[in-house]
Amino acid sequence: MPGTPLSIAYLGNGKSTNRYHVPFVLDRPELFRVSAVFARHIDHEAWAEIPGARYTTDIAEILEDPSIDVVEVCTPSPLHYAHAKQVLLAGKHAVVDKPFTATTDEAAELFDIAREQGVTVQCYQNRRFDSDFVTAKRVLASGRLGHVFEVVTSYDYWRPHQMDGRPLHPVNNAPYGHGSHCLDQLISWFGTPDRAHADVRQLHGPGTAADYFDFDLYYDELGLKATAHANYASAFPRPSFALYGDRGCYLKFEKDQQERDLKRFYLPAGHDDFGVDAPDQYGVLRYEDEAGVLREERVVSERTSYSQFYDALYKTVAQGAPQLVKPEETLAQLRILEMGMAGLR
Repeated sequence: MPGTPLSIAYLGNGKSTNRYHVPFVLDRPELFRVSAVFARHIDHEAWAEIPGARYTTDIAEILEDPSIDVVEVCTPSPLHYAHAKQVLLAGKHAVVDKPFTATTDEAAELFDIAREQGVTVQCYQNRRFDSDFVTAKRVLASGRLGHVFEVVTSYDYWRPHQMDGRPLHPVNNAPYGHGSHCLDQLISWFGTPDRAHADVRQLHGPGTAADYFDFDLYYDELGLKATAHANYASAFPRPSFALYGDRGCYLKFEKDQQERDLKRFYLPAGHDDFGVDAPDQYGVLRYEDEAGVLREERVVSERTSYSQFYDALYKTVAQGAPQLVKPEETLAQLRILEMGMAGLR
């Protein structure tokens, strides 16, 4: 049984902290309590005050507070490395929003500092608990598709003007934003690829932010190619997951329901149906059975919650279990992202 809840603090008081973190911490009151939030400017116009948390504009109040066990870095992406380094040097466990850092060198330095300080640092990869991802893993493990030779995950949007006026930036772009989630899902599933190919584009022309990516990961022993791609100018989004095998195919068109619920402030605490797919959102499996008959069926989506990240975090910090998101997985992801961005101007 859990002991005393861990004390957790946040750097940043924006959408990330209040939409993607706090609701799931509050869903685990036996494991965590939110102690403090740092932000350069404090107001509660956009986001309600977290009950019991103190708000401060002085980051030292968090870093020097011996009662705080974990600090989550939810500041703007270009600040992740510097803030995570401060947290680790203060001797506290750190969780860092994606993108973890801009480069593999920065990430490696953070992992080294964590080891020296006797703490942990990992990227907040909550989308390992997306229901579409977890269900796709279950379908592959069932064996009904036979030998699966291709897995594709898409992060398409009809947002053709999202990047209008945005200049090319090391981390404020589609690959480091959504690509970091897609790549992490594939790497956590199949491991570090034997080789990779990256196609990153600036659909608005040279000098603009990257808003298209296509990463192919090759696993030679598995005979598998896994692809993560996104197109922000896609009026017809591709399936969220597509699995192709020599005995069938599985398609899941819609992504996890949790984000849609969060956007309308329908939160996990008090709502048993939070994040649950409706039947018309289920994926479709078409496969050849043992008699050679082609069958088709709906696959009920797995019930998942981003709170599961916090279950794993508690076990790591309080009980010494290995961290969920391993350093080698984050480093592999960043090498691929850097490769994709290398040729852009």
